[in-house]
Amino acid sequence: MDEPPDTRHSLIVKLRDPADGAAWGEFVALYEPLIYRLARRKGLQDADARDLCQEVFRTVAQAIGRWDLDPARGSFRGWLSRIARNLLVNVLTRRPYRLRGSGSTSIQDLLEAQPASDPMATAWFEAEYRRRLFQWAAEQVRGEIAATTWQAFWRTAVEGRPPGDVGVELGLSVGAVYIARSRVLARLRRRIEEQADEASAIIREVEHGHPAEFL
Repeated sequence: MDEPPDTRHSLIVKLRDPADGAAWGEFVALYEPLIYRLARRKGLQDADARDLCQEVFRTVAQAIGRWDLDPARGSFRGWLSRIARNLLVNVLTRRPYRLRGSGSTSIQDLLEAQPASDPMATAWFEAEYRRRLFQWAAEQVRGEIAATTWQAFWRTAVEGRPPGDVGVELGLSVGAVYIARSRVLARLRRRIEEQADEASAIIREVEHGHPAEFL
């Protein structure tokens, strides 16, 4: 099976500089909601889930220098997923819930420990990442686009409503609605391409009427 598209190597390289606040800001914005949802899905309360997110990012910061960019060694997202799941196991096997952190479990142990094969969990992590990537791009792009243009895109492409109905609501012709939708999709594609290789697949799914999974 082909390796799934992954986070841009350019961002991974930037993360090796702990002083690169912009890179770390982008990384956290993309992955924190994903890790948080994973933690809540496994039963952690809000505070514990947020603590897990911080521990995952601390571990990544300490270990990113050892991440091998060679795709043959596995994807970055797979590596991150393994860290998150191993730290989560630490939490779930200790009561009351407390993170061990790098003081009790070595970084190398966390990186090398292989959780039990769980194809469903892997598929969930990939789907959630794509969902978050779309949301992140939408958050970035929305402020750059006129409100009417955005609404024409959102109501047709995401909510799945007929362009004719949306045109009447917004005072636009059907042609103008399609143009607005196309422009926004192009902007979203470019923004997603800045971070990952998923742009074509995500935009294709939105265009073909499968946007609900990204909400």
